[in-house]
Amino acid sequence: MQYNHPIVIQGGMGIAVSDWRLAKTVSQTGQLGVVSGTAINSVLVRRLQDGDLDGSCRRALKAFPSQAIAQKILDTYYVEGGKAPQQPYKRPPMFSIESPKALLQLTVAACFVEVWLAREGHNGVVGLNLLEKVVLPNLACLYGGLLAGVDYVIMGAGIPREIPGALDLLSENQKATLKVPVAGAAEEVVTSFDPQEVMEDTALAPLKRPFFFPIVSSAILAANLKKKSTGRVDGFIVEGPLAGGHNAPPRGPMKLNDKGEPIYGERDEVCLKEMAALELPFWMAGYYATPEKLQEVRAMGAHGVQVGTLFAFSNESGVKQELKEKALHTIMTENAPEGGWIFTDPRSSPTGFPFKAARIPGTISEETIYASRKRICDLGYLRHAYQKEDGGIGQRCPAEPVNDYVKKGGLAEDTVGRKCLCNALMADVGMGQIQAGGQEEISLLTAGDDLNNVTRMLKDGKKSYSARDVVGYLLGLEERAEISRETTTHP
Repeated sequence: MQYNHPIVIQGGMGIAVSDWRLAKTVSQTGQLGVVSGTAINSVLVRRLQDGDLDGSCRRALKAFPSQAIAQKILDTYYVEGGKAPQQPYKRPPMFSIESPKALLQLTVAACFVEVWLAREGHNGVVGLNLLEKVVLPNLACLYGGLLAGVDYVIMGAGIPREIPGALDLLSENQKATLKVPVAGAAEEVVTSFDPQEVMEDTALAPLKRPFFFPIVSSAILAANLKKKSTGRVDGFIVEGPLAGGHNAPPRGPMKLNDKGEPIYGERDEVCLKEMAALELPFWMAGYYATPEKLQEVRAMGAHGVQVGTLFAFSNESGVKQELKEKALHTIMTENAPEGGWIFTDPRSSPTGFPFKAARIPGTISEETIYASRKRICDLGYLRHAYQKEDGGIGQRCPAEPVNDYVKKGGLAEDTVGRKCLCNALMADVGMGQIQAGGQEEISLLTAGDDLNNVTRMLKDGKKSYSARDVVGYLLGLEERAEISRETTTHP
């Protein structure tokens, strides 16, 4: 069976590392550029408060189907010329089971802006990446992507069984719902999104239903999603424990090695033969970013590879320039710490999933630096819902102040080692919040184990490289093989 999908998928790295500039560059090469939808509403409002100096956000908002909503967002958040450097960002409200309409409208518009800009001016395909764990914004994000004509939706950090059906409904401008995990709840809890209500008086036409690729860690999970999802699954991203960001926990009891990292074994290895038997295209992710490995997995049935780390440190990524330069310089000139530049932290993420941190000096991968940060939860994307004693639903985060978490019924031991990824990842892309007392949030770079080999992109004295260089590097052998095949077939 033949599939006309790109061979290389650029990973959807949040928050705003996979921004529209990176995705657009990759898409223009004929591969799949992907934008991150994680915390996209906060990304838009901070860009507007920084003055939107190149006018890109406002240009995209002019194309938004509801100019009344777009103008309301500009009136609320846009600061001409940008806010003062030491002035805190104005925050949008945090999400709840029934989020305010204005927040849903902002989220729809923010995702629309990111996808629209990534698709502007070319005929390539663009994807949208979301996290299953960040459930409350997802329906609004999906709808914003659909309004902008997104071609692919990719989702990991959980089992996104309900997303295909939601895409079917949203593409017809119909109300969609998602189940929300609520600790202690006796009954099922759902969050909903109704395009007719959120978009108010906007005339809504049917929208293109994008391809849907869940991220899986096993062939068993892939088979389950293919069979039991609420709608059509079109392919899979198969992500191993060497990939950046959140990793699936090891199968079986959590055990740590002498460095404090989760131990993965044979049960965590994915059988490519079993994946191929599902008769859907799949891409391998996590330490596959070489032309040799691309050729190898394609020979074993994979359609291609998803690559994050090499793109994360390219010129076009959203990582702020000084942090990118510091990371590359450190890797090029210093000896790697024992165990390499990456630490798979079983505790840092409030999600409970292992999370990879780049061990770059000056970031909160250094425990002494993070220990000086006052705990605060003011973005709230990784909060967990729980049933309160009065029957209502509250939210808590194990990275928030310990006393607050315990008062909400959480266990103090669950807070140990947790880090505020929401604020740290915003700092990665140059939009760190200025907290009380003038303290600026500190970065926490995440990357896959491939960071140990990023120097292969910096040969011949180069200090930086482009996303186009990454695509050319990965497809070098593939293109030569294709030429060879054509020559053989057509002498």
